Amino acid sequence: MTLPSLHDFPLQSTDKLRYGDTDRQGHINNAVFATYLETGRVEMLLTPDNPLAAPGCEFVIAQLVLDFRNEILWPGTVQIGTRVASIGRSSVKLEQAIFQNGRCAATSQSVIVQIDVATRQSTPITDAARQRLAALAITPAGAEAE
Repeated sequence: MTLPSLHDFPLQSTDKLRYGDTDRQGHINNAVFATYLETGRVEMLLTPDNPLAAPGCEFVIAQLVLDFRNEILWPGTVQIGTRVASIGRSSVKLEQAIFQNGRCAATSQSVIVQIDVATRQSTPITDAARQRLAALAITPAGAEAE
């Protein structure tokens, strides 16, 4: 499998590595990788002046698949790449990757679902949100468009 490049992702975020996130081996603990992925998702979902969720709704994570590719070493920063793989009626499949110094440390696929806050049931994604999400869907370099 060819690992992605940060340039394969239209949304790019940065997170600072914290000393407290290291483990006994001296690298960033594997559980913290999910926190970095959350940073990328949140920057997509929670733009303060233009949230992606419909009024009275929010997005929740329904699935997370995380493949570790390389270790991450403190100190420094990581870059998180996020792109939309597909858009369903009420869900979005995301592809993400974490990079340190240009090297891919992890790849991930996740599914987020828009739910009604009051009923806790899934609810359709608005057309406006679909347009914004579609702008984050790209074909990786070397891949053929469907």
